[in-house]
Amino acid sequence: MTLLPVETALARLLALTKPIVESETLPLSACAGRVLSADLAAKLTQPPFDSSAMDGYAIRTADSHADARLKLIGESAAGHAFDGSVGPGETVRIFTGAPVPAGADAVLLQEDAIRHEDGTIGMSFFPEPQRHIRPRGQDFREGETVLSAGAVMTPARLMVAAAMDHASLAVRRRPRIGMLATGDELVRPGEPRDPSQIIASNTFAVAALARDCGAEVTDLGIARDTMDDLAAKIAEARAAQFDVLVTLGGASVGDHDLVQTALKNAGMQLDFWQIAMRPGKPLMVGSLGDMIVIGLPGNPVSSMVCSLLFLEPLLAKLAGLPARNREVEVTVARALGANDKRRDHLRARISRDTQGRFIAEPFYKQDSSMMNILAQAGCLVIREPFAPAIPAGGAARAILIRDPETP
Repeated sequence: MTLLPVETALARLLALTKPIVESETLPLSACAGRVLSADLAAKLTQPPFDSSAMDGYAIRTADSHADARLKLIGESAAGHAFDGSVGPGETVRIFTGAPVPAGADAVLLQEDAIRHEDGTIGMSFFPEPQRHIRPRGQDFREGETVLSAGAVMTPARLMVAAAMDHASLAVRRRPRIGMLATGDELVRPGEPRDPSQIIASNTFAVAALARDCGAEVTDLGIARDTMDDLAAKIAEARAAQFDVLVTLGGASVGDHDLVQTALKNAGMQLDFWQIAMRPGKPLMVGSLGDMIVIGLPGNPVSSMVCSLLFLEPLLAKLAGLPARNREVEVTVARALGANDKRRDHLRARISRDTQGRFIAEPFYKQDSSMMNILAQAGCLVIREPFAPAIPAGGAARAILIRDPETP
């Protein structure tokens, strides 16, 4: 099978992906970061009355002149409206957010008020009509659609939803992911192991990335290298009706790489396999009924690089969220040689210079088995197929793993 370019592989994966349309109703407090599944209209008008934008005095602008000596007839505070109206020559002390009493059509700032010894109020400034008044319905009106379906519930949108008197929201359900590690050589952290076995580490990294993308992740454990065990795990994933089944390892063509065969036996339609990239060449993508199957390499570093390039945008499209743009331009701190026929992703430290530009320093060792280097890396410097050499100080593209300021 011909190796697919990264861009072609991603486009084909996303073409398989349909955004989730099923919704669930959740309390407002549980809706941060979720996507609205229906338009949201206001249940009330905000503000529900003409309100004061400042502390001061509610006045009639007909009384706004240098000789005014207004009689103070009461007070209007937030939650405690003045029960009456302002007549000629009268004023009401008013505070921010309080209802403007009937008859008043402006607010005189308290610093512009002159308090006379007899208790009357004069003016050093003469407001025009509606000065410092927030009109009823200035923010939104009852029945008005304020948030549209597909909106991501940011903190500000949660605030306005609450102000519209919504205690719960209909949001798209999260993508459901089944995570299946494969291989006789794997054991979980803390479990006894033979000298020939290793720790199943990439499950934790890929699951964390998926959860960070808003997915619900179910760990299906470790499938042993037998067709029966793989078939049972695949059947479990189908019964759970996951949106995506992520397998880790076993998708190559060795005698012990049985995953692709087991999935095909279960009915998987293979879309593509093997990408012209390093690390991460043996990526596999297919569909098993309505469930997308993405087979990540067993190598932990390769699985993380593939997760950043493929799994993250897949989950964003499923969830109806905007794709996260991790690509930045960097200046390379050391010279890089010409590249071969596969797109390379060089783990690199990242920092900023005094002008705020990204500086990437690729590690000299790039062996894909070295997880510690990935843990230290802040970006992946992209080297396209057959890219020419870059001198130190040259420009390159990179995939940001974390911000340089992150410890």
